[in-house]
Amino acid sequence: MVTHPEDKVRLAGQRATFCCKAAGTPVPTKYHWYHNGTLLDRKVYKYSSRLALRALSPAQAGTYHCKASNEAGAIRSTAAQLTVLAPGQQSCKAEPEPNLIKLPGECRRDAAGSQYYDVGHCPPTQCAGSPAEEPRCKEGARRCCGVRRMEVREIRCSGYLLPIKVVAKCGCGPCARPRVLVQGRVTAADTGEPLRFGQIFLGKKKIGFTGYKGSFTIEVPPDTQRLVARFVDRQQRLVDTVKVLPFSSRGGAVYQDVKMMRRKEPVALDASQTNTIPLGEASGQEPMAELVIPAGAFLRASGEVFKGTVKASVTFLDPRDIATAGAASSDLSFANAEGEIVPLRTYGMFAVDFREGESNEVLQTGPVEVRIDAEQIRMPEHLQKMKLWSLNPETGLWEEEGVFRQARERRGKREDRTFLIGNMEIRERRLFNLDVPENRRCFVKVRAYSNEKFNPYEQLEGVVVSLINLEPQPGYPANPRAWGRFDSIVTGPNGACLPAFCDGERPDAYSAYLTATLGGEELEAVASSPTLNPAAVGVSQPYLSKLGYRRLDHDDPSLKKTAFQINVAKPNPNNIDETNGPVYPYRSSKECEEAPASANHFRFYRAEVDKYEYNVVPFKESDLTSWTGDYLSWWPNPQEFRACFIKVQIEGPQEYMVRSHNVGGSHPRTRGQLYGLRDTRSVRDMLLESSSGACVEFKCSGMLFDQSLVDRTLVSVIPQGSCRRTAVNSLLREYLARHPPVAENNNTGAFTMLAPVDPLGHNYGIYTVTDQNPRLAKEIAIGRCFDGTSDGFSREMKSDVGTAVTFVCQERPVTQGSFFQRLLTAPAAA
Repeated sequence: MVTHPEDKVRLAGQRATFCCKAAGTPVPTKYHWYHNGTLLDRKVYKYSSRLALRALSPAQAGTYHCKASNEAGAIRSTAAQLTVLAPGQQSCKAEPEPNLIKLPGECRRDAAGSQYYDVGHCPPTQCAGSPAEEPRCKEGARRCCGVRRMEVREIRCSGYLLPIKVVAKCGCGPCARPRVLVQGRVTAADTGEPLRFGQIFLGKKKIGFTGYKGSFTIEVPPDTQRLVARFVDRQQRLVDTVKVLPFSSRGGAVYQDVKMMRRKEPVALDASQTNTIPLGEASGQEPMAELVIPAGAFLRASGEVFKGTVKASVTFLDPRDIATAGAASSDLSFANAEGEIVPLRTYGMFAVDFREGESNEVLQTGPVEVRIDAEQIRMPEHLQKMKLWSLNPETGLWEEEGVFRQARERRGKREDRTFLIGNMEIRERRLFNLDVPENRRCFVKVRAYSNEKFNPYEQLEGVVVSLINLEPQPGYPANPRAWGRFDSIVTGPNGACLPAFCDGERPDAYSAYLTATLGGEELEAVASSPTLNPAAVGVSQPYLSKLGYRRLDHDDPSLKKTAFQINVAKPNPNNIDETNGPVYPYRSSKECEEAPASANHFRFYRAEVDKYEYNVVPFKESDLTSWTGDYLSWWPNPQEFRACFIKVQIEGPQEYMVRSHNVGGSHPRTRGQLYGLRDTRSVRDMLLESSSGACVEFKCSGMLFDQSLVDRTLVSVIPQGSCRRTAVNSLLREYLARHPPVAENNNTGAFTMLAPVDPLGHNYGIYTVTDQNPRLAKEIAIGRCFDGTSDGFSREMKSDVGTAVTFVCQERPVTQGSFFQRLLTAPAAA
């Protein structure tokens, strides 16, 4: 499906037009349209690949999708949502929705002591289209609900007034169009070696290369529903890998680690003899299957039989090795006879590479056999369903190559064994799969939070949640026998629903292993030991016990806290305790997607208890649509994010909180006005006694949102405690002296500067990284700051390397109130 129908919003009485287009051989000519899953009568609606709806009424609201077909099969489009507004109904309400943000620790909203303040929020919903757009397939200049007016409020804190901007009015305007990106790193699954300068393809088009460290950035083409990328190692050490990469259609960059299997060393085969190649890599276990190539089966591209020596490399990805799940190609899906994309359960995939021994010419084969040992199939019902598949590298979908038949053979003198035997030919495609279509499907609801308070208004978007389906050993759910499928979904404003295999008869028939990452950072899961707290996990009893929730470190505290495992027990519709999530039947995907935050769900969270960020103009970094164009915006450009950090060394017996206070310094519209605050706790240097370091974010100098004038941010860095500044990096001091004006530094308990416009680097103690993902930019900058180098990345603090300013602090810190009072009475800050 190359063109999918688009979401539309219309007023009652208007028209709407949906279009779709499919490609195939032969060219698809049959199209059918469905409303809420029900086939529309072609005679009534007179549709082809284009569906026109006239005189709309609210009853016609809902989802619309098309199905295209030819002699070879069928394919469905994604569903488009049609919203029909009744007379007088608004698509964008003027009154903003609640949006609570956390205030600095020394500030309180009211006498009750609440630390949260409602700054308002305009949901970025689509507004009704104009009459001119009614007959179009694609909407023109879309209009969305957004901020139309903001107001400044002041909050009384300990010794000062904190300015804050709140949304006063919402209205329709041009939709924000942030770039949609996928970033990541490609490495070998076994050694972590980066894919240097590997080729990247979208379909047949080469779009670029990976970097020296394996990094890549892909800008998602408009209207993309399924991003299929192929990574190719030009040195042929790693197997070509096809990945269906998750992305956020709301904009911004999603980070993804891509693993590639190492190509098996070639062996020499005699083409005039029958050759048998074992398929199986699990240590201490029999091969899963074998590839049998008859004599005379190798062919040149012309069809001529090849009779010489063949260099054969067959790389098998063995699902009995749990560590191989991340290296699987594609997302193990196929299009069934109805055109629906449905999942497969793998028993192994293999890549083949046959070449002539002397010229290195690529060879093909005639009919060959794949023989699976039936003893390796532990689910009896799968013996009848097993099929042989090949991967279409352009669509990322697996396509059927053949079925298996059962046959009994004698191996040895007394051993009769059953084999599944399938036939295929090896032509252009080189990646094959031993898979079973699985109908027992469910969805698992997961949410990610900014901290472990799990407030609904502090959910994170843009988090990549991954679920690996496992086949547990009976009686040993924590020790799975194999993995069967791998899925990744990006969280939106209401979390994510991940597809998973499930069973209604045996709760432990399938289990799942879940992880979550944000910009490459692993999020933590809720603890399951020494006590299991259902309120923290997010799932009520007794369903939680049936699901068998266990964090990875449940039995071994030395293991990571960033993953958990569950039994995917299909909910019983007759049991009230199992009808509110977190597992939903496959046909209840809408209920899963729209479930309120109060419904059962699993949770991940960021373990950042020693950091705090405050922006005068509120902005949720995981949701780029929340950006507001304002002179006081911390990030002036939603298409590109520049993160700046200063490294502070503190000589003292403990760790200290360090704050950066950021105000306008030179721009006439912002001079003296607060942009925001950043608090960071210093990290102990394990090699230097009584020394710690802090990497403190500050607002970068540069153009503001109107891109007309540069503002040099006036930055004050103040450690919380009885501290005295003892040294400033000489290169930084000289740079600031050469670029006046120079900020006063009369207060020895702080360091103040008009932030440099240039990205100075580690020699100055300043670390600057620009990226399309604000979180990723920060992570990279902090890693370099910890390491004290220009391109290093460390989580071990080297406090005396690449430092900008040094303080000596006494053991007893000052009180929080006097600390911030001192900040406000400093001459430079004033």
